[in-house]
Amino acid sequence: MILENALFITFEGIEGCGKTTQIKRLAKRLDDYKIRFISTLEPGGTRIGKDIRRLLLDSRNSLLSPLAELILYEADRAQHIEEVIRPALNQGKWVICDRFFDATVAYQGAGRGLDTDLIMTLNNKVANGIKPDITLLLDCPPEMGIERAIKRNHAIAPDGQDRFEREKMEFHKKVRNGYLEISRNEKRFSIIDATLSEEAVEEEIFNVIRPYMEVPKVKIS
Repeated sequence: MILENALFITFEGIEGCGKTTQIKRLAKRLDDYKIRFISTLEPGGTRIGKDIRRLLLDSRNSLLSPLAELILYEADRAQHIEEVIRPALNQGKWVICDRFFDATVAYQGAGRGLDTDLIMTLNNKVANGIKPDITLLLDCPPEMGIERAIKRNHAIAPDGQDRFEREKMEFHKKVRNGYLEISRNEKRFSIIDATLSEEAVEEEIFNVIRPYMEVPKVKIS
């Protein structure tokens, strides 16, 4: 079955919650159903974004101020929407994105303590009408997530791209609570228990996605 209606799916969660793994698993499922889609991420979904990502994640940039961090994320997102997300949606493709503007509210708002009104203003300006249809929040205790993230980074990121993993546990708890608070006010959120096995998490995610595959979705622009 080929479903032409565009759908914007975002994955959110703290460090080490398993987003990357589950995006790959969902991509395999969508391939099996012959659904046209792209997978992308923030930060780093464009050539310019990759340069911004290196600045944001480099553990040597410990002096980066919260406001500068916020502006870099918004700059990455502006380029990402213009170059990748909007064109794909306009072509009727599904877009699967590893983090989007909810991450900015959780990390720079709840985590860093920046003004939420400022963040929302910037998010709305940059997104310019683009909003996820489905947001999958992979939720797990910060202690579990950070343990997973550290193991992952030792294996694949020996160059110090772990600035957020080095934050104190209190920061990660604030980020998690920030995500949960957003989810209480947004019907598009589905909370997935990321403490389960990879296979069980995959099935929970697909249960959320399946209705959109069975019933054609009409988007009003």
